[in-house]
Amino acid sequence: MLDSAMSALASLTDPALLLMLLVGVIAGLVMGLIPGLGGTAAVAILLPITFGMEPAPALAMLIGALAVVHTSDTVSAVLLGAPGSASASVTMLDGYSMAKKGQAKRALSLAFLSSMAGGVIGAIGLTLAIPLAKPLVLSFASPELFMLTVLGVALAAVLSRGNVIKGLTAGALGLMVGMIGTSPTTAEERFTFGSLFLGDGLSLVAVALGVFGLAEIASRASQRRGDSTQVKVDGGWGSGIREWLTHWSQVLRGGLIGIWAGILPGVGATAGTWLAYGQAVATAKDKTQFGKGDPRGIVGPESANNSVEAGDLIPTFLFGIPGGVPSAMLLGMLLTYGIQPGPSIINEHLDLMYLIIWSFAIASVLGALFCFLTVRPLSSLTKVPFAILAAGLVVIMLLGSFQESGQIGDLWIMLLLGVAGWLLKSTGFPRAPFLIGFVLAIPLERYYFLTDSLYEGFDWMLRPGTMVFIAILVLPILWNAFKWFRARRKLNADDDSLAESAPDAEAPLKNSIWSLVTSAVLLVVFSGSLVLSAGYSPDARLVPQLIGWLGVIMALVLVLQELRSRKRVLASWQQVSVDASLYNTVSSEAVVHSMGTTALLSSGSAAVSETVIATGRHSSGSVEQHQPAIVNAGKFGWGARWTQDASFAFRTFVWMGGFLLLAGLIGYLAAISIFIPAFLLVVARAKLKTTIIYTVVFFVLMLALPSLLPIDLPQGLLTSWL
Repeated sequence: MLDSAMSALASLTDPALLLMLLVGVIAGLVMGLIPGLGGTAAVAILLPITFGMEPAPALAMLIGALAVVHTSDTVSAVLLGAPGSASASVTMLDGYSMAKKGQAKRALSLAFLSSMAGGVIGAIGLTLAIPLAKPLVLSFASPELFMLTVLGVALAAVLSRGNVIKGLTAGALGLMVGMIGTSPTTAEERFTFGSLFLGDGLSLVAVALGVFGLAEIASRASQRRGDSTQVKVDGGWGSGIREWLTHWSQVLRGGLIGIWAGILPGVGATAGTWLAYGQAVATAKDKTQFGKGDPRGIVGPESANNSVEAGDLIPTFLFGIPGGVPSAMLLGMLLTYGIQPGPSIINEHLDLMYLIIWSFAIASVLGALFCFLTVRPLSSLTKVPFAILAAGLVVIMLLGSFQESGQIGDLWIMLLLGVAGWLLKSTGFPRAPFLIGFVLAIPLERYYFLTDSLYEGFDWMLRPGTMVFIAILVLPILWNAFKWFRARRKLNADDDSLAESAPDAEAPLKNSIWSLVTSAVLLVVFSGSLVLSAGYSPDARLVPQLIGWLGVIMALVLVLQELRSRKRVLASWQQVSVDASLYNTVSSEAVVHSMGTTALLSSGSAAVSETVIATGRHSSGSVEQHQPAIVNAGKFGWGARWTQDASFAFRTFVWMGGFLLLAGLIGYLAAISIFIPAFLLVVARAKLKTTIIYTVVFFVLMLALPSLLPIDLPQGLLTSWL
């Protein structure tokens, strides 16, 4: 093992390999600054560039990006109070408070050094995991590998934030979408509808960038204003560095918590940073300064967020279970190179594993160094309105998707998946289980048929390793079922039966007519898959039928849950009396925020019924002036119908579709010269000078890109005719 580790370190002295690592680090830092993108977008955008590369430089670039996204996302959290990612929201509590006191450099130095240390701790954890896990991994046969793939999808769904049924449904949908194309066991085409284009299956890049990238752009493109409240980057770097050294125990604990959170599928950086923050508060003697600028509230979470990504790589590479979206894409890339996770990667590609470890550690150090040197220009980027960034991001993401297959059809698939991803996100479906299911669909089916051919009946389930994995799979499901029954019987006052109905800024259309329709559409999709797969050969239809029935059951439960919540709302209308004086004190913003989520808006002992929201009347009959904006929003208990954000999101998708039409007709470069200025002027409402400079820079960049990187630009029909 030592020889492989030293060989991997020596390979990083190759200038070409080191250059790829630097490219990844810079891309990761930039993506970390843009809200909503982070590691998912960084890996997905860089992934097409790796096509045609050897595995070593490709992995160095992707790992370099993944290792630093949580380093730079701290900049906007500390300076603006607007975190670049959900995990950075923990740092914002104390970091922004410290910055407002004129100590921005102190807060940033604590954050950068902690992120660097967390990355190094994560790399050490990954190093130690190889010899510890090697005997276990080498003992795995096809039954254990099959159960691991099932476990990966199920745990990502069960442990995801929100409704467990929605998580399982999203995972089943990902498995079903992953089975589009040729069956790995019979070479029979499935769900292709006779299309040659779908015969090879869907592109991983198109799926990831559509469900996460385009969906995020549509959700945030309405942000037309930057933040003008940025605090000054002042204070002293030295004081923060000296203070960081005194909190070494928090750094170590945060890093270890992050590794553990990364190993558990579906937990991720957000939960890991909150766990680290919780332990910092719990172990502190003086808790009064947390949230007011306590350095421990920065050091613990920042150490955890980078080590989470390293911990995530442990189950991904050693067991084939991606814990999150970026690692799922890395696993998909390895499979395209013919590198199987588990025993194969340890026996045949151990030097590649150590290259990943060295790359992660070096990138963590470089990321912190770059942030120290470039914090001022990086902070100015966070002030750019997202609507302006969206125009360029759309162009880059669509171009990235085109590189894998070179077909314009992938871009239309990506756009459709973007709409689906936006619906899933807005209605409270976790998207990580979807992508993990998509990546694991073919390995799951392959390992199942290999197991079935080697063992009689269900004898394979009696293997010790398989029984352990079944127990790990069943226990979280039983625990969630137990909590549900306990809440139903009101045996625990802390369990709120209406918790699922709580307002959610990330899922504004949850518990509305949108979520009901989405659940019904999924029921139709899974039912349709059962009908279509019934005509396939027995081997080709077995797994799709199992997934289809699972999806039908889950979607049916969701539809019944949605209808039941509507019934509760209707019943509440008849039970609640309205206090007019209270209604006069409730802000319209609070009322709007509660629409479609709960039947009641409570304040103290009084409550406001959604009947008031629907009719705009008090019990006394008076009408408020501001109510027409929300009239009928909660009519018949169906919650929000057509919101302003939904309208803007769909208009953004229409703009994307128009860009694709232009690209298909006149070519990518010509389409850029029309789409970008039109989007900036109409959607982002940018100034004319900004629009001209932005368009010229992007046009020149795209013109030069094919000569700098192995990238092809889509050619339009008119170009081919001429």
